[in-house]
Amino acid sequence: MEEVVGKIWDKWLTSQVTTDHVDAKVHFSDLQSQLLVYYRAMGGDGAKSLEMAERRDLNIRRTTMQKIAGSHKQFYLSWQDERSLRLPPSIALFADKTLNQSLYFWLTALAAQLDKQRRSRLNNDEANHSQTNRSQANNSQVATAVMTDWFNDNQQASCELLSKYAGLRRLYSTLAHEVLRLRTAESLAMANVNRASAGQPDTGTPKKTGMFFFNHDDGLAQAEKAVMTVIKIPGSMNTLPHCSKDVHPVPLWLYPPIENLGSGANFDPLDDKSQQSKPKHKSGELPTIEPRKKAQYVDDNRKTDGLLVFQAEALMTWTEQINLDRCQSDEDDDADITDIAEDLDIISLSRHRKANAARIRFDLDLPAAAQDDLRLGEGILLPEWDYKQQRLVENACVLQTMISDEVEPIALSSEYQKLSQDILALFAHIGLTPSRRKAQPSGDEIDLDAWLDNHAQPVKDSSKQAFYLDTQRQNRDVNCLILADLSLSTEAYIDDNQRVIDVIRDSLMVFSEALTRLGDEFALYGFSSVRSQHVRFHILKNFDMPHSDHVRGRIARIEPGYYTRMGAAIRQSSELLSQRGGANKVLLIITDGKPNDLDKYEGRYGIEDTRQAIVEAKLLGLVPYCVTIDKKGHDYLPYLFGSNGFSIVSNASELPRVLPKIYLHLTTAH
Repeated sequence: MEEVVGKIWDKWLTSQVTTDHVDAKVHFSDLQSQLLVYYRAMGGDGAKSLEMAERRDLNIRRTTMQKIAGSHKQFYLSWQDERSLRLPPSIALFADKTLNQSLYFWLTALAAQLDKQRRSRLNNDEANHSQTNRSQANNSQVATAVMTDWFNDNQQASCELLSKYAGLRRLYSTLAHEVLRLRTAESLAMANVNRASAGQPDTGTPKKTGMFFFNHDDGLAQAEKAVMTVIKIPGSMNTLPHCSKDVHPVPLWLYPPIENLGSGANFDPLDDKSQQSKPKHKSGELPTIEPRKKAQYVDDNRKTDGLLVFQAEALMTWTEQINLDRCQSDEDDDADITDIAEDLDIISLSRHRKANAARIRFDLDLPAAAQDDLRLGEGILLPEWDYKQQRLVENACVLQTMISDEVEPIALSSEYQKLSQDILALFAHIGLTPSRRKAQPSGDEIDLDAWLDNHAQPVKDSSKQAFYLDTQRQNRDVNCLILADLSLSTEAYIDDNQRVIDVIRDSLMVFSEALTRLGDEFALYGFSSVRSQHVRFHILKNFDMPHSDHVRGRIARIEPGYYTRMGAAIRQSSELLSQRGGANKVLLIITDGKPNDLDKYEGRYGIEDTRQAIVEAKLLGLVPYCVTIDKKGHDYLPYLFGSNGFSIVSNASELPRVLPKIYLHLTTAH
């Protein structure tokens, strides 16, 4: 009975405090691709992606019912940083679904305009510094890279948009009118809160004080009035009055980025004692948590053990970090961990987790020297692009060339032979495979059939003697280097039987056979990384090696590695390919995701370094081209490779068949 009453009470209470229009809700995921194109068309930063925002705490004044329900403490606020633009997972602010959708596009346009304003300020700051003060200029760039004046920056960006785009003026006018109407309704609700706290009866619609009904003592009324004024007329005020609480969220504006929380623990999470990578999980075992979470590091390296005594009824939230000793279980708690992580507002990370640490070390440490590939040399020092300083940092990473020295030669299996024949049939159809023409005046061999036919004729024409076989091949002066991503993510399963790495292995096996028959010179390499000092560059076949059973053995042996420091691998591949003498040089990159690593290479840094490496490859006269199975590749690949520099294979299992077709189209176009 208690449960039934509780459900009824919860349903009724929720209906009393909710302000969402569920029937008109619009989801970010349905508009993400459109918003990304719109963001870039409006001048937004091409390196940024669009992601879901997480909930953020605001200390606003709440009604009595909202306090009882425990609602209106957290809100999905739009914001951006150097890495991405974050928008709410859904918007149900207005009763009209079209308005909710329009609000997404307004926020996207506003973010693009804020980007342009920051770039303009950065350029001005850099121009004001001499070459001798370059370091100060770099510090200035970092300081102005994020929003510093929420009240004025949003107004300035809004004014710029409204002055340039007539369509946005109409859109903003409608949105602003609805937002002001909703904020006025909030003001009426707050008036009753003030009357109740003062012991006055609730009159329903109290007498207005200007436009607001807040207590003037805490400054909230003036702040709310200022916000509503600048929503109606952007740029009309320069200063937001100080108040003890936060103003109600402004859905038409972007908020400053979430600042890092307190350090919590005095240690570096990326030091040598915590270099374990993320645990391996098959696709589908653990669902992705789309909204990004706030995180803080806590010092859990305590000297004492024992039970933590507490009152169970006082434990109100999973946000509290508790170090409680307990018996270890063999059960798989991955599903429970995911559910808990989705509910957490702040995820606390700690180095001291004995039970899990052993498992992570066992799964993910670098292989022992006896089991690892043979290292060739001491490593190659390579630069990396620091986009904040806008320069190449010399000797920033170490690339280690490796080769499998103990390989069992294998012949081409019947399955691969059949697939290779299908690909060769495609090549023959467009005249790229060798063909023998009979009865030619010159050639490689004598055509006995043609000679016998001529000899058997009673009247012989000595002027038309054509007794040779000539093997014709289309002239293709092409050198191709195939660079395969062997990172940890390639261990994910695409179906019940195949992993991504299996598809890549099949593709390399079949593609190498096709290139051999085609006559193009080619090389095969794979790469993965563990931070900047260990970029693994695996030789499967270099340009001087003949294609053989040993090469097939190396391809068959490839396994998922670590992370994806793509810039270093592209630079080394570009250097090798540029030394070839062919007229057409193609750098074909096969990957399943965006650049990333354990250190700062995650996010914007990795994207910018990879883009710079591709620019360097093009300057060397190479043709870099990316083939990916990442369905979200449209978010970042146009910025990296250009609009015509990549292909997305939606069905990963079709990669072995699709890859030769892509290559053929690419090389015959040159």
